[in-house]
Amino acid sequence: MKGKRLPGSYQKLFAASALSNLGNGVSAVAYPWIASSITRSPLLLSIIGLMATMPWLVFSLPAGVFIDRFPRRSVIVFTDVLRGVVTLVVAFSIWGNESSIHVVRSISHTTLIHTHVGLYLLLLSATFLLGCGEVLGNGASQTFIPLIVDTDQLETANGRMWTSESLMQNFMGPPLASVLLSISVFAPLVFDGASFFASAGLIALIASAMIKKQAISEVKPDFKAELKEGLSWLWHHPFLRPLAFILGSINGLNALGFSVFILFAQENLHTSVLTFGLLSTGGAFGGALGGLLAGRIIKRFGRAFILKLVILGSPVFLVAMAFSPVWELVWFISAVEMFFAILWNVVTVSMRQEIIPDQILGRVNSVYRFFALGSQPIGAVIGGVLVTISLHLFSRGFALRTPMLLGALLGLAVAYFALPHLTQAKIDEARGKGDKD
Repeated sequence: MKGKRLPGSYQKLFAASALSNLGNGVSAVAYPWIASSITRSPLLLSIIGLMATMPWLVFSLPAGVFIDRFPRRSVIVFTDVLRGVVTLVVAFSIWGNESSIHVVRSISHTTLIHTHVGLYLLLLSATFLLGCGEVLGNGASQTFIPLIVDTDQLETANGRMWTSESLMQNFMGPPLASVLLSISVFAPLVFDGASFFASAGLIALIASAMIKKQAISEVKPDFKAELKEGLSWLWHHPFLRPLAFILGSINGLNALGFSVFILFAQENLHTSVLTFGLLSTGGAFGGALGGLLAGRIIKRFGRAFILKLVILGSPVFLVAMAFSPVWELVWFISAVEMFFAILWNVVTVSMRQEIIPDQILGRVNSVYRFFALGSQPIGAVIGGVLVTISLHLFSRGFALRTPMLLGALLGLAVAYFALPHLTQAKIDEARGKGDKD
């Protein structure tokens, strides 16, 4: 029997997400490529990665309070407009200094590039602000979905959303970024900024009558009281608490492994602007396939099996990528890795939406993401420092591989401690408790 059709309000959210993710896919290639044209220092590049992920560590908890205090649709619109403005400021600043930027075209001409301090500091600031917008906007979007679809549609709705994200952000965005970079260094950023404004417009068109009543929390005199309420709920949950720490460990190690990936791709895999864009499409194929098949795979194999498979596969992917001699093999590994990553996301996001009471969903979800994603800036810095030290001990080519190898080794230790917590019995118990809340 065919399932119920997802409502029109979801379709607008889906279209808005697709637009903003297309812009994100463009900027995901443009930003690191522009950064590598401003500085060739592994440490300085890893600090940009730090600033991109730092908001998960310092802003996740306050963001959850805002998400529960205000209508989630309004929060999404606000953050899209904010990110659009910041992106356009960067775009026109880059345009004004375009003559002083040596855009990397051939790796043989990159070693003499001197750091452009002003633009580097601009990228640092913008990256942090855009990261804050992502924390707030993505958190609001995840908690908005249960307000426009029924509980039995959550996995389907999330699966399609992740499919769209993979296709737009990792398949269509990167090649488009390569084309735009070949036209002008600031063109990809203009496109990204415009995509945010278009996304905000679509979200604003969702009629209030199509949105379930949101259990907006009462504003308490003490801001900390609301933070504590969300933190306490997650901390006392026997399944979501360890799951957040497990995911945090995985994400931290991945951030470590990919801290200087732009240099690894350029120097070890010899990618150009075009092939780097194509390399990024590998994750799109795997992610899109994972999102489309998530519902059937979850029913066939169960949630616990999927989570365990992702835990065990993560270190394998890092080792395989580190020793890949050509970018085409990295493309394939990225596709397989993203396939399983999307399955993990569909399982865990749907469970949180199902288990956590709506009146505290924003705060608890943000606390979860604080632990799950706050480890990324730590991993990024460790990776940059590790490469900087390794350059004095090994060849540059091997030094750029060391973050992946260390990440894989530590990933095995994470798997040892994580697997006993990810049983089907514990998942069923958690979902049963969620039904009673």
